[in-house]
Amino acid sequence: MAGTPSKNRRQTGPKKQPPRGNPQKSGESRAPRPLQKATARDWIGAARLRTLPLAVTPVLIGTGAAHLVDAQFHWVLALFCLLVSVSLQIGVNYANDYSDGIRGTDDHRVGPARLTASRKAKPRTVLLVAFAFFALAALAGLAIVIRTQQWWMLLVGAVCILAAWFYTGGKRPYGYYGLGELFVFVFFGLVATAGTTYVQVLSVPQEAWFGGVAAGLLACAVLLANNLRDIDQDRAARKRTLTVLIGRRATQWLFTVFVLVPFGIAVFLALFYPIAWLTLLVLLAALPAILIVWTYRVPKELLVALALTSLTSIAYGAALFWAFIG
Repeated sequence: MAGTPSKNRRQTGPKKQPPRGNPQKSGESRAPRPLQKATARDWIGAARLRTLPLAVTPVLIGTGAAHLVDAQFHWVLALFCLLVSVSLQIGVNYANDYSDGIRGTDDHRVGPARLTASRKAKPRTVLLVAFAFFALAALAGLAIVIRTQQWWMLLVGAVCILAAWFYTGGKRPYGYYGLGELFVFVFFGLVATAGTTYVQVLSVPQEAWFGGVAAGLLACAVLLANNLRDIDQDRAARKRTLTVLIGRRATQWLFTVFVLVPFGIAVFLALFYPIAWLTLLVLLAALPAILIVWTYRVPKELLVALALTSLTSIAYGAALFWAFIG
């Protein structure tokens, strides 16, 4: 129209539309998050020191059980067993950091930030550190095999390392299908305890098996506390842990059973080794952990339960060690 103001006829060009869909497919690029350099404290935190007592407990119990067969201590072999166990535990922790990080499982975790998910370290670097600890465990295990001449144990060691990697690594990690507790019970309970005893005295008395069951159950309890804390994030990430599969209430019951059954085992062993009664003092840490698991209001409170359960494990192992050598 002739009376239309000229400013309304001004050409302003096509209006910009907000980017849609995948920026890479639309031809646009987004600047990646800046990579923050991890500090020594970050790397130590990624080793998850709260879980390391779980690696010490089976070695304590296994060494005590070995003393029942041979009163002479085999400290060098025991220390190498400890090196294998701790190295595997740290290796698993870094491997989990890498695998869960690249899958995005840890993007919204409740606990301390992981190296890979927080981009404080390159994924490849975290993976190499994990492999370095697996290699350290392998070298310590090889030294044990050479010393004992039990060459078949090389296969056991290889299976342990593969189990550590495929917990969250590979295309179909068993930790994502509710099998984490089963493998933790077998490898950080039975295998670690009986293996420690065997390499020292070349036999496995029944006390080592009882202790291995107890150590495995307490390790599973720590894993349950961890997975209960992360249940919502794991469910969103389609990580089907045992906790995700059975729900909160069943996990609370299972945690309680896993923590208390080892004390039933200790009471039975106390009939033959009276010092084992001292393990009941460890309930001072175990019972508060159970209480927190049943009454927590926010997931972060379960970090305390996790730490208390880990403390329960190593204190329990020390008490049984004392009972067996006393």
